[in-house]
Amino acid sequence: MSMRHWGTGEGPRDKLLQRGAASLSDAEVLAVMLRTGRRGHTALDMARELLLRFGSLSGLLAAGQETLLGSPGMGAGKVAQLAAALELARRHALEEARAGSALCSPRETRRFLQHHLGGQQREVFTCLFLDNQHRILRCEDLFYGTLDGAAVYPREVAVRALQYHAAAVILAHNHPSGVAEPSQADRRITERLQSALGLLDIRVLDHVIIGRGQSYSFAESGLL
Repeated sequence: MSMRHWGTGEGPRDKLLQRGAASLSDAEVLAVMLRTGRRGHTALDMARELLLRFGSLSGLLAAGQETLLGSPGMGAGKVAQLAAALELARRHALEEARAGSALCSPRETRRFLQHHLGGQQREVFTCLFLDNQHRILRCEDLFYGTLDGAAVYPREVAVRALQYHAAAVILAHNHPSGVAEPSQADRRITERLQSALGLLDIRVLDHVIIGRGQSYSFAESGLL
């Protein structure tokens, strides 16, 4: 059953057009993205089932492709729609960060990085290379790992920073487990990178860990 079976003004799409996207619940936004339901279930029914199954919208978007395909009614087309929506949000956040003012606070940085790393299934180590006014020169995913972590090489970070003529960097990585607390390994690599980049007069402004709907800032916690 599709959203066409709702009466005029009754469906999430009509509500969005009449009242704006912010008026929709998570289930209603998801229903608009899904567009159609499955036999005996509207798109809104499916959306509610998915949110219940995965615990939250962030849990759903963080689920792997195979897991999503195993959900009732979720074919390749719907999975692709969700992946495309997440990528649009990520690219929009990057464009906005590049075109806007400098990254002036850990809160602003976390907001951007939630879009960039929040949906990753494996650990990704990202560097934001900044000019001397803390505007983004480049956002680059440098190292990739598994659920157990990523190998990070300070020399590679330093080479990129010099290549982009960066005056400062913000380090970031995600914890696919969903818990944003730093490990001892996270603390050690932060110290190593701060030491290596300091020799080049490049400041490490923050190291942000992205979990599921949460984040941790080394700067805000007084560790930098």
